[in-house]
Amino acid sequence: MRIGLRYDMRAPDLGAGSPTPEALYKAAVEQCTWADAQGFGTIYLAEHHGAEDNYCPAPIVLGSAIAGATRQIAIHFSALCITMHQPLRLAEDLAVLDLIAGPGRVLITAGMGYRPMEFEMFGVDFPNRAKVFERNLAVLRKAWAGEDFEFEGKTVRVTPSPATPAGPTIYIGGNAKPSARRAARLGLGYRPASKELYEYYEQQCAELGYPAPERFPEHGPAFVHITEDPEHALRQLAPHLIHASNMYAAWGNERGSATVNGYWQKQEGIESIKADPTMWILTPDEAVARLRELPSDYELRLHPLLGGLPPELSWQSLELLADKVLPRIAA
Repeated sequence: MRIGLRYDMRAPDLGAGSPTPEALYKAAVEQCTWADAQGFGTIYLAEHHGAEDNYCPAPIVLGSAIAGATRQIAIHFSALCITMHQPLRLAEDLAVLDLIAGPGRVLITAGMGYRPMEFEMFGVDFPNRAKVFERNLAVLRKAWAGEDFEFEGKTVRVTPSPATPAGPTIYIGGNAKPSARRAARLGLGYRPASKELYEYYEQQCAELGYPAPERFPEHGPAFVHITEDPEHALRQLAPHLIHASNMYAAWGNERGSATVNGYWQKQEGIESIKADPTMWILTPDEAVARLRELPSDYELRLHPLLGGLPPELSWQSLELLADKVLPRIAA
């Protein structure tokens, strides 16, 4: 089984005891260092701007800290909103990160973005965002080829070259069929919100005469927490889970969809969390039974600090997973 950790760095003020952004960023780097030593596969970092709950706006900076503190775990930006960045500077920053991390460790799911306020914040033309997205994507690919190229009427070169030949692996993210068609047309991998979209992408690749892409990366759930006392833990976790899930659901509504990534939904309280099949709050024994039912190529994707979860609670779950669950799965 593959295991990944995901961080969006939301740090809402939920009253007394809410951890500060400083404490959460420190904990994220420490947890990634621990995960690297455990042999976990991937760290996923997300990006949004101007969020009222301090969502991470600078995942490349965080990724650089993680790359410097780890040795082998992959760092996957999912998604990196490339439309919000000056593309030459983005190419430089990612090339330097790739040098810090080493060949093959940096991966990018390129996102177009969907919140209108973010486009307004950076002066990006929202109606023409697809054009801006494809331009920036093309700049990244040209920049990492190590040669001069034309950009806005000037001849430019991006240095230094990344450690990975041709640069970090790029996937296209998306929530609708145009993103699948774009990924196939550009000959890039695809990381959509649903398996149905991936199947549509596979059809598009076949119609264009391309080889079959890699299999859809099954992953999830929305949240996993291992505890010896689920009822007590749920009372501690609930404010953070409700906040994060409701924020993602609300953001999804900004673009006319009910969810952002296939499983976030509005939570009314503890009972709705209990009823949500993507919220796993389990004892070690329950976790062993649940994980044994998963396909062998499934990625268990943890979200340790979801909704600004206090690091001490997060660590309790991670340590139980490592000490009382994974050894039994391996056996």
